[in-house]
Amino acid sequence: MSASAKLSRMALESGAIRLSPEKPFTWASGNKMPIYNDNRLLLGKEEYRSFISQIFVKYSNASIEKLDVIAGTATAGIPHATTLADRLKKPLIYVRAVAKTHGMGNQIEGQLTKGQNVLLIEDLISTGGSAINAVNAIRKSGGIVEHCLCIFSYGFSDTQRRFDEINCNYHSILTFPDLLKEAQSMQILSNEQIESLHTWHQDPFKWAGRKGF
Repeated sequence: MSASAKLSRMALESGAIRLSPEKPFTWASGNKMPIYNDNRLLLGKEEYRSFISQIFVKYSNASIEKLDVIAGTATAGIPHATTLADRLKKPLIYVRAVAKTHGMGNQIEGQLTKGQNVLLIEDLISTGGSAINAVNAIRKSGGIVEHCLCIFSYGFSDTQRRFDEINCNYHSILTFPDLLKEAQSMQILSNEQIESLHTWHQDPFKWAGRKGF
């Protein structure tokens, strides 16, 4: 079984990813979507955490020539960044969405030296906003970051464009098309539901309106 297929089953069985074309979820943006992702549920089992870090290790070893620091996005990226940093025996930092308004006023917590090569870990990439914000913060502080790894990505075309614009590669263990393929093989969705989800993925932000939600 491929890594994406195995992670699909973990996510679907744990409830970390839920699919509901008939009763869509309301995202933080206010958009109605037929899928909801909460990767915090993958923290509940050591085997899940270990599997995710193993895949991250393989990718980092294969794709990144020099790696000095692991960074996690606050807060969901921190646990997986921590596990990865432990496996690779690398320093760990994390990046807040915004700088603190008290104390030292840090946006980046932990030690980062100018010129160090940083690998950013995010749990979910949808539009890419939080990860790109973290990349920019690291670069502003003198770090070099050219790679971002995440557990799951919806694979929106506009998201890829945004990462291309900042010259940062992003890689996801699991993408929406892979998830849907495995869900279909598990026979947990009807053909009509599968088709509805395919339609959503083609134009996600207009899907709800066309469906009358």
